[in-house]
Amino acid sequence: MSPALLAVLALAGAALLLGAGWAAGHWQARRGERAAGLDLGTPVERATFHTLHTASLAAPPLRAGLTEDAARKAARRLRSLLGTEALCLTDRESVLAWDGPGADHHERRAMARVAVLLESGRSQSVRTECQRPDCPLKWAVVAPLTGEDGMLGALVAYGSRESAVLVRAATEVARWVSVQLELSELDRSRTRLMEAEIKALRAQISPHFIFNSLAAIASFVRTDPEHARELLLEFADFTRYSFRRHGDFTTLAEELRSIQQYLALAGARFGDRLKVTLQVAPEVLPVALPFLCLQPLVENAVKHGLEDSTEECLITITAQDAGAEAVITVEDNGVGMDPALLRRILAGERGGSSSGIGLPNVDERIRQVYGDAYGPVIETGVGAGMKVTIRIPKYRAGVHSSPSGHQPPRP
Repeated sequence: MSPALLAVLALAGAALLLGAGWAAGHWQARRGERAAGLDLGTPVERATFHTLHTASLAAPPLRAGLTEDAARKAARRLRSLLGTEALCLTDRESVLAWDGPGADHHERRAMARVAVLLESGRSQSVRTECQRPDCPLKWAVVAPLTGEDGMLGALVAYGSRESAVLVRAATEVARWVSVQLELSELDRSRTRLMEAEIKALRAQISPHFIFNSLAAIASFVRTDPEHARELLLEFADFTRYSFRRHGDFTTLAEELRSIQQYLALAGARFGDRLKVTLQVAPEVLPVALPFLCLQPLVENAVKHGLEDSTEECLITITAQDAGAEAVITVEDNGVGMDPALLRRILAGERGGSSSGIGLPNVDERIRQVYGDAYGPVIETGVGAGMKVTIRIPKYRAGVHSSPSGHQPPRP
């Protein structure tokens, strides 16, 4: 299911929840108004506010998936939303969370009804057949919770009497919960995709590059041992950063530090042919950004400026403060590229080279994290070099770097 469709379903579910929780919200809003002496609008407006507020509190735990902890945190909110005597959330095997009375003698019967639901796939309203005179749980509505892989479990709402309103409300709330669970699956899929793309970038650090770096280091062992030692430390730090196992995000300072190490190794190989200018505004160094999203651009610049050319290569890296954003550019004076070929590469129609892996990978991950409006802007032409510009929001929910102990680069 696409993210756009999930968003539509989420909005539709919220609208349906307004009707489902109106009675409970109306009563709660009036009681709160009398207690605080506040005017929060008409009864409908107060009920709307209460329903949306309760739904917003239940949503975050569910975005973690259908787990015991998430179900426990969400069950109380969902029960309040429906105004029922008790409510439980289950997976296909067991009750994950129960809120309200009756758990001691209704849990086993609940799973028996969930088993029937899993067979039919349809919501059911049934008499509990409870023989305890003091138990208020006389009727149960069992509604399915679904995901990409089918039915994940059930929401079971208990009332003191049969009610068509409860049947409809519980069914719509279950649909809303299912949307939250599908969004959690989408989040996990995105995470897995980003991890796979990072692995592809790591695979791009080829044995050829490692061999050339070590060969360049070895050439200085006798003539300049101190320089060889410095290069070896740069190589160790570069590979440690590139192959680290934690965090989808890093800071601009860490990414630039890794780039400096890469360029030091490239400089040992190509000597004076490589000229680098680095201009960085100190205030953007702490900005968080996707891991390994700049390094492939610099590797691409080195390839087309040095490996594909015999001329001197000039690489300019800038990072500027632009209010709510950091604007980063990587520019080279290399052989450039036909814009039509670049479009095919970004579309995934041509691979096998560093540009065939790096550029589409960076483009895709930037768009995944920040949206299509933040896709890299690439200016190039045959014989005209290449300039890649990326805008990174300084603050974005869910984007947090994992410290790795790297030192900030020297501008």
